[in-house]
Amino acid sequence: MAAMERLPQRGPRARGRVLVYGAYGHTGRFVVAELVRRGLEPVLSGRDADRLAGVGRLHPGAEVRPAAIGDTAALEEAVRGVAAVVNCAGPFLDTAGPVSAAAVRAGAHYLDVTAEQPSVRALYRAHDADAAAAGVVVLPAMAFYGGLADLLASAAVGGRGGPVEAVTVAMGLDRWWPTEGTRITGRRNTAPRLAVADGRLVPVGASSPTRTWDFPAPLGRQEVVRLPFSEVIMMHRHLGAERIDSYLSEAPLAELRDPATPGPEAADRTGRSSQRFAVDVRVVVGGVEHRAVAGGRDIYAVTAPLVVEAVTRVLDGRVRAGGAVAPGEAFDAADFLSALSPEALTVELPAGGAGGADAISREKPVPGR
Repeated sequence: MAAMERLPQRGPRARGRVLVYGAYGHTGRFVVAELVRRGLEPVLSGRDADRLAGVGRLHPGAEVRPAAIGDTAALEEAVRGVAAVVNCAGPFLDTAGPVSAAAVRAGAHYLDVTAEQPSVRALYRAHDADAAAAGVVVLPAMAFYGGLADLLASAAVGGRGGPVEAVTVAMGLDRWWPTEGTRITGRRNTAPRLAVADGRLVPVGASSPTRTWDFPAPLGRQEVVRLPFSEVIMMHRHLGAERIDSYLSEAPLAELRDPATPGPEAADRTGRSSQRFAVDVRVVVGGVEHRAVAGGRDIYAVTAPLVVEAVTRVLDGRVRAGGAVAPGEAFDAADFLSALSPEALTVELPAGGAGGADAISREKPVPGR
């Protein structure tokens, strides 16, 4: 990782051009629409030319560049002349390597929306050196799973000083309508899940202990199960916590595992579903617990403003580090989250955290820590 005040700017045409790989997928369509809303120029790419053409008809004038993952020449052509690449095509164990490599070789920033721990680890290993040398950012998991929790934890830690003793993440959903891409990724991602104990990444084991968690309204009290996603890898990279654990609502997880559960259904003209979520992050620094919370609608749809805000900040130079990074390394976490509230998210940060956030404080001593 290389610290930098401002990344090199591209030419005027490339600066606003963002390639979306997997543009026809459920999340990809939200990302394309958000790029257009923010005044950026999406370039549509992916493996299926026919489905790409369908998205192109919804966005007249957008360039369409089909490219299969196994076709290196097509990927090289797809990323030519763009400032950034957003990969929305899972499983990321299969797509992130080839797409990120093509982006870095072309001098384009790379972001994706993976929840897969092995994919994030692989990108950090692959691009720690070459992305920094190229003056670009490689930012995996800039999404609901991964990036959001990492930003919340980073904002809660802020500039408090002292070692981070523990981070606990609880993600609450009122229900889960999974996309077909989510199901495919779940079948593909069979690696043991990792948490952090004694400062090291360790497998969580076959058993998944449950506990009760009190989420903000409207979710309230829920049973949650230990289920780490990509946020653990990102936090371990830069927070230095002795312990990191992550939990997910148990009932919606059962819906995900039920093959009869339908996919997401649009509840408004933007395509968002009525699913509600909350991400509740507790960090312990110097024996004191600090809490940061975000809430909103539709875990797939909210990924679009998260990743496009990141793209915007990378392109205009509001980034604190280049190379392969986590969101909390790259951005002022409190400022980033505040920029999304209240339109995309509701956010509550502890007073005195990163950026001097003035939102509510739930700080309390933690006995025995």
